[in-house]
Amino acid sequence: MTVALMWEARAVAGKGEELLTWATHQPLDPPPLRRETFRAPEDRVLVITWWEGTYDTEGLPELPEPGEDLVRRAVHRWRFETVADGV
Repeated sequence: MTVALMWEARAVAGKGEELLTWATHQPLDPPPLRRETFRAPEDRVLVITWWEGTYDTEGLPELPEPGEDLVRRAVHRWRFETVADGV
């Protein structure tokens, strides 16, 4: 089974690129099966990582909170587990 961890943050006005750079350079140990980083309007950054495990698997590495100088609010985090593969 696979679990996906989602991490979403909104940058302080004008710091979207800095937050994006910060998020893409955060190491995870061990590395995930897959990692994707997205950006959206209003300086939002989303990182999704995929791991072997279930929704309740403990100890999976997650991106930390960025410094208060980079984000407008606390990071939002969600977990999802695979229920079906493919389309």
